[in-house]
Amino acid sequence: MMLRSLTPVLILTFAASLYCATAGAQEPFPAQDPGAFRNCLAALKPEALKRGVSASTYDTQTARLSPDMTVLPLLDAQPEFVQPVWDYMAGLVDQERVNDGLAAMAKWRAELDRVQAQFGVDAAVVAAVWGIESNYGQIQGGRPLLVSLSTLSCFGRRQGYFRGEFLDALKIVQDDGIAPEKLVGSWAGAFGQTQFMPSTYLRLAVDFNGTGRPDLIDSVPDALASTANYLRKAGWQPGLPWGFEVILPGGMSTASAGRRNKRPVSYWTARGVKRADGQPLPAGDPMAGLLLPAGPQGPAFLVTRNFDAIYSYNASENYALAIAHLSDRLKGGGSFVVPWPTDDPGLSRIERRELQTLLIQQGYDIGQPDGIIGTRTHQALQTVQQQLGLPADGRAGLKTLQALRAMPAKAPAYSPALPSGAVPSSN
Repeated sequence: MMLRSLTPVLILTFAASLYCATAGAQEPFPAQDPGAFRNCLAALKPEALKRGVSASTYDTQTARLSPDMTVLPLLDAQPEFVQPVWDYMAGLVDQERVNDGLAAMAKWRAELDRVQAQFGVDAAVVAAVWGIESNYGQIQGGRPLLVSLSTLSCFGRRQGYFRGEFLDALKIVQDDGIAPEKLVGSWAGAFGQTQFMPSTYLRLAVDFNGTGRPDLIDSVPDALASTANYLRKAGWQPGLPWGFEVILPGGMSTASAGRRNKRPVSYWTARGVKRADGQPLPAGDPMAGLLLPAGPQGPAFLVTRNFDAIYSYNASENYALAIAHLSDRLKGGGSFVVPWPTDDPGLSRIERRELQTLLIQQGYDIGQPDGIIGTRTHQALQTVQQQLGLPADGRAGLKTLQALRAMPAKAPAYSPALPSGAVPSSN
């Protein structure tokens, strides 16, 4: 459903010049040509008319559009693909998000129960998607969808895909009456509390509160029900767990590992695989694949078809694992039994805000501590790491945080840190 929606984890993106150097040969409408964007929009109009977008709607909504070229580098900088899995998981599934999720689930308990009863999808999984995608509705993205999608329709790679999404966004504006200024979201065009792409909205969004049309922006019930509807259509099987952490026996071959390489659970138990929490294996001997996100030395998981349903929401195993793990934490589960195979673990959002506060105390102008490792934080980290004799990679890891804690402050302490739900400032 999502090419990549906004998450509270923001990484340093590639420079636009680097992107253009590697992808420019694929651009039929070069960004440097001032008329290319208008020509592209003119060429898209016949297809829009075929899809039911009126000429009046198309002309009105495209007349004032200007391309936003900052979205192009983001095509190749999605955090679930470029961050170490332990960094990715540390920022997405931390105690802060668990606590916020428990509060959100308590507030919307009746609606979540109705959603689970109607669609058969575990309420905690639906809530976990909500938490990962928008921090329970607090961060839905701020980029105008028509601007982002029109830009991606005319420049960069995957133009065909984004053109479809752009025209569907116009359909939403025309048919559902959502004002363009209200239709904002991620750089890739996902919007709402659980970040649907426009095409997914048109196919699967649910009017759960009976207002006459789905509202994924302001209606929590509609967003939760639409997410459950998506997962059900993606193959979610009621009563089946997404999977569970397992312990592998010493010397076991992992040649048959892989999410797609599913075998009966009995196949794995016959080879000595056991649940890490000591609980009994699921009844019915379901099919499961062995997932090793960090290799055989890290946490291992047996994952079922329900993990695949989560995976379809955003085609990344790391993303699906974050959703799955957060859902377990929301049901009272703990951290993984087997640690990640690193001596420099990733940081939670609270720890990232602390790291930024310490950088400010060293005299670095990085803006407010918001837990997001943006350009200025990344550059400050590189400088500090070089001074400390650490790898100057700009990564926010535990070793750098501990070293910063030991350094005497050069500037007044910054207080308070930005709360978890605030709008990020791209530091």
